[in-house]
Amino acid sequence: MSKNPVTMWEHMQAQGYTRREFLGFCSWMAAFIGLEATGISKVVRAMETKPRLPVVWFHFQECTCCSESFLRSSHPIVSNIILDKISLDYTETLQAAAGKQAEETLHDTMRKYRGEYLMLVEGSIPTENNGMYCCIGGRTALSIVKEAAAGAKAIVAWGSCASNGCIQASKPNPTGATPVHKIIRDKPIINVPGCPPIAEVMAGTIVYLLTFDRIPELDGLGRPKSFYSRRVHDTCYRRANYDAGLFVESFDDENAKRGFCLYKMGCRGPVTYNSCGVIRWNDGTSYPIQSGHGCIGCSEAGFWDNGPFYQHLASFPGFGIESTADKIGLAVGAVTAVGIAAHAISTNIRKRDLIHSEIESSEDPE
Repeated sequence: MSKNPVTMWEHMQAQGYTRREFLGFCSWMAAFIGLEATGISKVVRAMETKPRLPVVWFHFQECTCCSESFLRSSHPIVSNIILDKISLDYTETLQAAAGKQAEETLHDTMRKYRGEYLMLVEGSIPTENNGMYCCIGGRTALSIVKEAAAGAKAIVAWGSCASNGCIQASKPNPTGATPVHKIIRDKPIINVPGCPPIAEVMAGTIVYLLTFDRIPELDGLGRPKSFYSRRVHDTCYRRANYDAGLFVESFDDENAKRGFCLYKMGCRGPVTYNSCGVIRWNDGTSYPIQSGHGCIGCSEAGFWDNGPFYQHLASFPGFGIESTADKIGLAVGAVTAVGIAAHAISTNIRKRDLIHSEIESSEDPE
């Protein structure tokens, strides 16, 4: 494993990428992290001049779906160059070394690059019974996290397990599964939740750190605003059907085949912040809602304990028709006293009836 990190551009040249491909990659990443066109030059300059961040990537209580997502990015440069797979300084899943060699590599990096290395954590950390539920090399995950964090430049919590505890922290949480930010409080921490997070979101977070040498702007839950500032509901292609009151009533019914809104089937898109509907997975091909399954809110804390996945929320914060999607009609009119709100609701109802009428007309054999 290399002890002398070179720049991203040098890595790419060694892998046979052309200058055109390099510039295309920089433009692609600049767009994902929310930079204007003028910011592309900053990404290019960083990739050309700054050494690759030394990285140590830990795996604790998790299923490795974050790594699986990352390595299946639609853009090969993400997995082959950003972290360069087995040239990572330390990662239990991908590294070639094992046992004593692996532990020596980890501690060499922590010693040589103290204050400079990036610490990535995948999985929650058990704290009950002195952390005995997850041990690596005879040491608990809890002690490993504390030691590694002490010399880290910054910490990135990959996925919902490391960001909020995920299923391991759901009730009754027998192992005391805990997210990173509740254990380490004196280091910059970026939460990148999702089960798993989108590969390009993971790559974009690293590129931002490399380009600007600081953590990106975060929301109140420590998530990069570039990727978690909008609800899945806001960017969903089914939103028009939601506004018109057109819902799937049961999986595989006619409404489902027409692509109606999945809210009544338990979709948590209205209360979930993520880029699923914008970036998507598999080269931008699809995401759960597009595949016919409602959002389960996996990027939100405590989503496993927020009720059955297939039971829709009675209401959620919003305006007019949004707050009572399951009670369209006279009930909505009764609870909406303000004239403007009533007008907006009646417009939506008329829109729904019009769409229903058009559908019926198109199906009439006459």
